Amino acid sequence: MWLAAIQLVSGRNWQDNREQIAAELALLPSERPLLVLLPENFALFGERQGYLDGAETIGEGPIQQQLAEWARDYGIWLVAGAMPTTIAGSDHIHTSTLVFDPSGERKGHYHKIHLFDVDVADNHGRYRESETFSPGEEPVLVDSPFGPLGLSICYDLRFPELYRRLARAGARVLLVPAAFTAVTGEAHWEPLLRARAIENQCYLVAANQGGPHETGRQTWGHSMVIDPWGRVLASLDSGRGTVLAPLDPGLMDELQRTMPVLSHARLL
Repeated sequence: MWLAAIQLVSGRNWQDNREQIAAELALLPSERPLLVLLPENFALFGERQGYLDGAETIGEGPIQQQLAEWARDYGIWLVAGAMPTTIAGSDHIHTSTLVFDPSGERKGHYHKIHLFDVDVADNHGRYRESETFSPGEEPVLVDSPFGPLGLSICYDLRFPELYRRLARAGARVLLVPAAFTAVTGEAHWEPLLRARAIENQCYLVAANQGGPHETGRQTWGHSMVIDPWGRVLASLDSGRGTVLAPLDPGLMDELQRTMPVLSHARLL
């Protein structure tokens, strides 16, 4: 079993971003089963109006059609990190993760719960996702050959209670698509990722945006795969590329047997 994260430097235009993704998918190894995670904003990386104009209804639209085709053509579990999706009767949208199996069937989706409304000391400065997006309400697990997948998006990473809920519900692989800024990423990205893997004894796959974008934003990169002991198995500093590492189910079983932290937890 293999886990992969594709790192991109996405822009405003879906067709340009599509070409980036297609180039990386064409380089995937032949081993299966293989899970591939795309980053947040893989399809569109821009401003509010661009997200509103490009949002698709869950189950419809050219972006989702392409995702399903890629999953089927490459025989992979494809997790579409986060893209804008519509909310009926609302002037806001969701940012959503979609999971496709190797037949191209959508097996589940997750709407980002925690919205990034912060001020950062970079050239963008003010981030207010709540002006465009509405938060999701529920954690989501999706069954897969890798074990249950625990879904999350970017800013969710700072809220360990979400990941503990996923782990207690049976998650074996935690997924973190992101567009972490360079400032916050340099300070906190890897420590938070490793902590989420260690404390929940899960594999963790993190796909980040990785460079300067046409909007002027700078993202941190450092996409990685981490094992349940907190070891970084593969990582990519910046730019476009793919990181890949094997999943060992026996390692998770052994750790949970010898150090059963989930059953020891008393403050729930």
